[in-house]
Amino acid sequence: MNLPNKLTVSRFALTAVFMVVLFAGFPHCKSAALVVFIVASLTDFFDGRIARKRNLITDFGKLMDPLADKILMCSAFIAFVGYADPNKDGKMLLPAWMAVVIVARELAITGLRLLAANKNIVLAAEGAGKHKTISQIVCISANLVLICYPEWSAGGVAWGEKIFGLWTPMFTEISEWTAVTLTIWSGGLYLWNNRAIYLEDR
Repeated sequence: MNLPNKLTVSRFALTAVFMVVLFAGFPHCKSAALVVFIVASLTDFFDGRIARKRNLITDFGKLMDPLADKILMCSAFIAFVGYADPNKDGKMLLPAWMAVVIVARELAITGLRLLAANKNIVLAAEGAGKHKTISQIVCISANLVLICYPEWSAGGVAWGEKIFGLWTPMFTEISEWTAVTLTIWSGGLYLWNNRAIYLEDR
């Protein structure tokens, strides 16, 4: 297994670590979850970069890289539905319908890839999908900052509250709508561009 594929596989393990740490309950666990998520997201950047630079692109990578992304992102969005946002009077950090839209899109695209694989066709990620992934990473990171900045203090001064308390809620909401919009747009575009795969089965 080459280095890019190892990085892809590591993202599956980091997703499990992220979920365990997020709900662990030890001091600064949310901040630790943010660090783990950033590291996992960086593996997505480097596996593709290394694969292209060293000409190590494989069918395994084309299939598993986007799958690893989907598992990481969906796990985070589903986890956020169970969190109460202190800035929204205890309402959910992420509206449930947004999580449903995101997860449904990822399942639909995964189903399309499986159908294509059954026909010996490997569908690689497209540009719109990469923009979607970036928007989701930003959204998840913003939500993590929102729930973990109360943990950040120095010498008894809640500097996290002073720095992030005002702009983070607004930025988080904007990032959520952006992620959902790009998720729907990129999913529809991907289904349209590869429509021959499922239409010919009718």
